[in-house]
Amino acid sequence: MVSEDEKQTILVTGGAGFIGSHTVLQLLKEGYNVYVIDNFDNSVEEAVNRVRLLAGPEYSQNLHFYLGDIRNKEDLEKVFSQTRFDAVIHFAALKAVGESVQKPALYYNNNIIGSLYLYEYMAKYGCKKLVFSSSSTVYGEPEKIPCDEDIPLKAVSPYGRTKLFLEEIARDIQKADYEWKIILLRYFNPVGAHESGMIGEDPKGIPNNLMPYIQQVAVGRLPQLNVYGTDYPTKDGSTIRDYIHVMDVANGHLAALQKLFQTENIGCVAYNLGTGNGTSVLEMISAFERASNKKIPIKLCPRRPGDATEVYSSPEKAFKELGWRAKYGIEEMCRDQWNWASKNPYGYQTKELLQKSERKEKGERNSDQIFQYMLSYSTIEEY
Repeated sequence: MVSEDEKQTILVTGGAGFIGSHTVLQLLKEGYNVYVIDNFDNSVEEAVNRVRLLAGPEYSQNLHFYLGDIRNKEDLEKVFSQTRFDAVIHFAALKAVGESVQKPALYYNNNIIGSLYLYEYMAKYGCKKLVFSSSSTVYGEPEKIPCDEDIPLKAVSPYGRTKLFLEEIARDIQKADYEWKIILLRYFNPVGAHESGMIGEDPKGIPNNLMPYIQQVAVGRLPQLNVYGTDYPTKDGSTIRDYIHVMDVANGHLAALQKLFQTENIGCVAYNLGTGNGTSVLEMISAFERASNKKIPIKLCPRRPGDATEVYSSPEKAFKELGWRAKYGIEEMCRDQWNWASKNPYGYQTKELLQKSERKEKGERNSDQIFQYMLSYSTIEEY
């Protein structure tokens, strides 16, 4: 817990999103002053409201929100000119692999340009401590497993390349100015939800990741789950990934902040956030069925080009240098995912509002475009 005299002020970009909202809650409970900037591109204000409720009256008064876009310099000027920040946690980004293939320019503009503007204003106002939300997609199809932080980086999607480019940009910024202290957190497959069931993942449109897709099938919003590839050389023929509870990911950010504040000469350093254990798609489905007491209808489909057989992390560096280790197992991940889904079958919205939103979305996209949003749960990216 941060004492009153030592209370630091943290800016969280994208703090209304899935991982952002859970991290903001943990920051508040640790006594930090937290400022969030979000444009609600893939999030909603209700997530921020629920974080306030979960934090309670003592801590919620330390949460401040700006509706804004980090690609807008006027928004950044307003935020940085009014408050002195001790560090920034940077989540704000578009993050759907499939969409990035269809709209690469959108991803390069949003993820890279926005980040460059953010770093510009951090430097202008003397805030040079950064925790950056990277991704295991920077590894692409890894040459060896488990993936440690030193294996070659070979991102294969435009989304993954935005994360890889931003890692390189962060390294260059730090080399040019040694006052910068930067930690890059490479998440593997965040799933689950807060144990209260009040906050969780609520993607707009068709889910891009496995667990939100499973939960929408479980609550009746989608008819079935497509499993791509059942003849891989794995224990059950389906691909294997490293799933990690979102609360473990959130706590990883707190550990990274402590490192920034307590250690000199960090430079720019990367850490994996994963469990170090691989779980197959079919195992994950079975675990969710046990947690929800629901049968998930599945359709077995052929493999898709480019899907790696098995990807999981080596989290030892984070344990040794940050004192962080994942605490939750697959059963707890599925339990909390179902608790969120069963209490919020339509996410943060009501059924009526969601249907209205979906009708509007369908009017803006044709069926071919919608197909491109079909989930990529066999890929590495899962946040």
